[in-house]
Amino acid sequence: MDFFAAALQGDALSATLALAMLAMSVASWTVIFYKAWLLHRVSADVVNGKAAFWQARDVQQGIQALTAVERTAVLLPLAQANQQLMPGTLGAQGDVSAQRTRVLRDALHGVLHRLQSGQVLLATVGSTAPFVGLLGTVWGIYHALTGIATAGQLTIERVAGPVGEALVMTAAGLAVALPAVLAFNVMGRVINRLEQELEGFAHDLREL
Repeated sequence: MDFFAAALQGDALSATLALAMLAMSVASWTVIFYKAWLLHRVSADVVNGKAAFWQARDVQQGIQALTAVERTAVLLPLAQANQQLMPGTLGAQGDVSAQRTRVLRDALHGVLHRLQSGQVLLATVGSTAPFVGLLGTVWGIYHALTGIATAGQLTIERVAGPVGEALVMTAAGLAVALPAVLAFNVMGRVINRLEQELEGFAHDLREL
């Protein structure tokens, strides 16, 4: 926080870059905590929901079991979509298998869109934050050298202090980017595993 306070006291560009990195950090950590909570619940719901659904006597009882067990509603939209064929419409053209494939695909895409939300933000923060910090470093060094040239005295003390403060911007950019990159990779693996589970469940539903 001392870094951001010092940066905000600088010129307009330094303050803007500091605010940008602060906003990226807050946004990425918000997404990280929310997605970690969501994916943990979804993972548990997929296991419990599949067990409850396949223990039911028929699809309707399976839907009721999913309604009672699931908290995040990732399997329920698939089970409900499989029962929502609409005769007399373009969506009902073709054989029953093709119709089920169509509605299950649409429902699956909706669920996956929920699971993948926030990934773009993490990827964006992870790829841009280091460059924002580097820009702040370059700008800070430029101002430090300009101040030294204006003072007319070149000593190690006059160089080390301002340049060291400018280099902190690069470290701040990396500190913002690294958690976002790590979270993006770890959560991406979890989402891929859940996607395979959901695709397998949709495939089994189509065969009913």
